[in-house]
Amino acid sequence: MHNFKYNKIFIIMIIVGLISALMIDFQRHQVEERNNTVELAIDYEGLLRLSEMTGTPIDEVFRQAKESGITSLAVYETTFKKLNVNGKTTAVSGSSLLTNYYSGAMVDPEWRALVENGTIKGSMIYITGHDAQTFKEVTEDLYRRLGHDRVRELTVGGKTVLEVNDYYEEFLKANIGMPTDEMKLVNEAGFYVMARPSNYAKCSKDDVDAVFKRLEGIKVSNMTFSGKECLGSPDEVNYVVEKLQERDITLGMIEGVTQLQFYPQNGLLEIAKAMDYKAARLYGIGPDEMAKMQIQQAVDRWSNTDPERNIRIDLLRIFEKPQGNMTLLETNMKYFSETRDMLERSGYKIGPAGTFEPFYPSSLLRAVVMMGVAAAIVLYLSLIAPSVKEKYLYMLLAVLVIGMAGPVLMGHGNKIRVIAALASANFFPAIAVIWQLDRIRAAKADVKASLLKIIPTAMLALFASGIISYAGAAYLSASLADTEYLLEVNIFRGIKLTFVLPLVLVAIAFLQRFDIFDGKMDDTDGVINQLKKILDMPVKIKTLLGLGFVLIAGIVFVARSGHTSGMPVAGAELKFRAFLEHLMWARPRSKELLIGHPGFMLAALAWWRQWPTMILFVLVIVATIGQGSMVETFAHMRTPIYMSFVRGLGGIGLGAIIGAVAMALVQLWNSVLQPRIFK
Repeated sequence: MHNFKYNKIFIIMIIVGLISALMIDFQRHQVEERNNTVELAIDYEGLLRLSEMTGTPIDEVFRQAKESGITSLAVYETTFKKLNVNGKTTAVSGSSLLTNYYSGAMVDPEWRALVENGTIKGSMIYITGHDAQTFKEVTEDLYRRLGHDRVRELTVGGKTVLEVNDYYEEFLKANIGMPTDEMKLVNEAGFYVMARPSNYAKCSKDDVDAVFKRLEGIKVSNMTFSGKECLGSPDEVNYVVEKLQERDITLGMIEGVTQLQFYPQNGLLEIAKAMDYKAARLYGIGPDEMAKMQIQQAVDRWSNTDPERNIRIDLLRIFEKPQGNMTLLETNMKYFSETRDMLERSGYKIGPAGTFEPFYPSSLLRAVVMMGVAAAIVLYLSLIAPSVKEKYLYMLLAVLVIGMAGPVLMGHGNKIRVIAALASANFFPAIAVIWQLDRIRAAKADVKASLLKIIPTAMLALFASGIISYAGAAYLSASLADTEYLLEVNIFRGIKLTFVLPLVLVAIAFLQRFDIFDGKMDDTDGVINQLKKILDMPVKIKTLLGLGFVLIAGIVFVARSGHTSGMPVAGAELKFRAFLEHLMWARPRSKELLIGHPGFMLAALAWWRQWPTMILFVLVIVATIGQGSMVETFAHMRTPIYMSFVRGLGGIGLGAIIGAVAMALVQLWNSVLQPRIFK
């Protein structure tokens, strides 16, 4: 019988590394707790639309929105499509002017004279102004975007008219600068401006200055760029940073549609880095999804999104149909106020978006963490290869410590940190399960033990394994934790591997400890010999069907994880998730709650009842899913560490209860139902 020793030096090193990891994780928790201000924003034009749809004066809509918790209005660059509607300027195609002339609709003699002398051309666009400030800003921006060779001034009736050479239909939709009148109106109504400028072609410092000149005297909460490019891209992003820092303006970063990182905008990450990540993550519910939602569903979305994904700018959207017995205005104000109330009950403040303070833990602490990870790797190797001499293990440990801690101490080691996180996510849950395997190998099962004895013993074993897995989670978090990971500028890209590799690591260890072929829980000839037996086994159709089922289950298991797989989630599961979200502060993960932890409890029953070793093997692998998932949860660095911790606890608690029920049902089947049915 192989004797697997838990080297005390390795364990001491792991404990020392864990202390350093917990120190870093506590610092991270404090940084996350201090970033607790959420900005409730809505498009300025959204409130204008609400005013028009309800017949309510815009001042009254502003007042009610302010009282309901809205802090900022998003102001975009204006367009001639909007200006034609609000009457501040008018852009008319030359062909329309010619049509009016020949139809007799044009009565102004000055305009008629311009047509008659050939000045008016059908391919041109003619712009007249009815508001001096707006016309001045439009003129400046058109020269800036199109150049003097495509814009010229005419005089009609003593007033300046712009003649523009452009395609009319596209011209109406083109951005033509931030409107100061709208921004002043927003401030006067008591809101901050959420500035949404776009970029210029071949953007220059002068173009950047023009944008920020419009912001002089305006209270701006954040700047979130519109379009595929940030202002200043590609050559003047550093100048944009200077201007943002001069005015202490936060950068808004729009979360990607896959809920990972950000909507692609050229220059965004360069600006964020140069600003020392004085930036906030922004999320908005899409219009198609919003149209299907009830108020409570939308509020629930924010109650999950803001804490789980560190969203600090909530860009709300109006409901366009009334709900219940409310008017459309009442519907939207109820939505705004309930979102605010929910956030305040959750401990958030409402105001300009909070940002993470610069957070880069001590290199020394991080190096000690690397040492602990190295010790865990070597400890695992010693638990699957007991014949390897200790001196070789120490030599390997020395190489790993130098290779992992050295670069971190020198101020580098970003890739090493990712490797350490990956190792933590895989080796610690494996060690947690292997430790339980060694405990049962050293004990003797009482096959007549009552379920009342087995269940609490199994629960204690599950919690003990969870502690070891939590140690791995602490290591993972401490390996990666810094502002860039919290903001999700960087992400951990080894998540898919962590769904599979712990299962492989535990399978190897199991085959080193038990013979899965003889049906008895005794010693084994080792993993290699058993793998040879597996390869030499004759394949039957039912075996192929079984393997096919396992393969499909594995594909679903991996593909269902994450946000980019496209694998649908059953409606019943979505309802179950919603129930748990209302029941608990942090919803446990389904892999732990419904698969891994109940599998752990059933594995304990399999050992106590001395079921065939193959069944125990399968259940141990299933149990490993839960332990691995507990650690992998912490790989989502945007989720606050405290929430991940509570989520894991909830999963263990409920999973243990579900597992206990499963044990009782199996016991009922074996002891009562099966004998009667098949007698």
